[in-house]
Amino acid sequence: MTSLRSRQQQTTQMGTSLKQTLIGKGGATSSLAQSKPKAKTRAPISGAYQVRKVRKPIEFRRFYDRGDLPLQVAFDGAQRKVQWKVNFDKLDYHHYLPIFFDGIREQKEPYKFLARQGTYDLLAKGGPKILSVIPQLIIPIKTALNTRDHEIVCEMLKVLQKLVVSGDMIGEALVPYYRQILPVFNLLKNKNVNIGDRIDYSQQKRANVGDLIDETLELFEIHGGEDAFINIKYMIPTYESKVLR
Repeated sequence: MTSLRSRQQQTTQMGTSLKQTLIGKGGATSSLAQSKPKAKTRAPISGAYQVRKVRKPIEFRRFYDRGDLPLQVAFDGAQRKVQWKVNFDKLDYHHYLPIFFDGIREQKEPYKFLARQGTYDLLAKGGPKILSVIPQLIIPIKTALNTRDHEIVCEMLKVLQKLVVSGDMIGEALVPYYRQILPVFNLLKNKNVNIGDRIDYSQQKRANVGDLIDETLELFEIHGGEDAFINIKYMIPTYESKVLR
């Protein structure tokens, strides 16, 4: 009888100690196996500011290599310039101007120099011939801006500034195409170089994207007619009028 009671007491004590051991574990079992380290995951990157490579063959290079463009590089002493073989009044702007605009994306010499300087020459001499070519220029403009390449974007912004003032009604003719041109403006308008108290030489070279976008938008508003501001504001909500001040 005494042995039976002692066994019952031992059993009760073992049950009590087992309960104390399992309190707070919810009946969970433990293992000696080490858990595998979790792979570190990076936050997804949109790539909105990433430079797009110029992959598509540029028409300007093909036409120049084939001898179909009426210009060549000439030198005035040590200074390089473009020598035209045909008078501007005899040039077919519908054919040539889009080719030169597409050549703004060129990054290899002498194509780069010829395309850019040739574009400025055509805009300076085109006058009323430019207006009817505007619809054909939108795709080359959009393609160059969408590269997000700092140098190409800056050069296209300078070309757009020359384009707007190159003839009557050209600024107004560009207004319907703001939805294709201005998204990159809105993306890059605050992309200024923060260099602290150092001198920003890019301003002297006109190579600051944010400043060039501000200048271009101001010219768009001034020369775009009464509908220009509201259309700019629609695409770039933070834009403030330079005319209505």
